[in-house]
Amino acid sequence: MMGMTIAGLAREGGVGVETVRYYQRRRLLDTPDRPDGAGTTGGIRRYGNEDVRRLRFIRSAQAAGFTLEQIGELLALDATDDRARARQLANERIAALDAKIEELERVRISLRRLARECGDGPDGPCPILTAFEAD
Repeated sequence: MMGMTIAGLAREGGVGVETVRYYQRRRLLDTPDRPDGAGTTGGIRRYGNEDVRRLRFIRSAQAAGFTLEQIGELLALDATDDRARARQLANERIAALDAKIEELERVRISLRRLARECGDGPDGPCPILTAFEAD
């Protein structure tokens, strides 16, 4: 179906119109031609299901932590069936997520220790409040 306006596309993709335009400027989404004439189309660009699919992919890939550059590459790879490169990009993202998880686990351990010390400690400043002071 090629009947959606940019507002409809944005709504279906769960983003704002300006986000759609931004993705178009970044060449992640196509910008359809304006039809000529004033009839029922009125010179308004129309979007279809493939545009919705692509927009949703962009949003999902961003949620997974891919950069817009990587998303552009993944979209280009989709047309070439280069599974090896797509797998490499996914594995790089997994490694980055694993590193972030390790970092967050270290932070959680530190905060638990500080919270325990704050509750068990003597009067005076709580260790949580002093832990983030600059040296």
